[in-house]
Amino acid sequence: MQIKELKAKAHKLEPVVIIGAKGLTEEVLAEIERALKAHELIKVRAPVLERGDRDVALQAICERTGAQPVQQVGKVFVIYRKNTSEARKNP
Repeated sequence: MQIKELKAKAHKLEPVVIIGAKGLTEEVLAEIERALKAHELIKVRAPVLERGDRDVALQAICERTGAQPVQQVGKVFVIYRKNTSEARKNP
């Protein structure tokens, strides 16, 4: 799927994971992993992170989960990871 299509699909989505005051913890990464397995395309909100920290967090999320960054608008990230048929069978 192309980035333009993913951005259009993501427009109507609400953030499903919020990065809180503790930052990008293992628990937050686990929740992102679950959301990606369930939805493929998700939004993550990072309201407490500064601009530079948000860039680092987005990169770390993508590296740890194997997801692709689609878009970053302010404090919201849109990420995508195509599910394999095995992941859908065993959520």
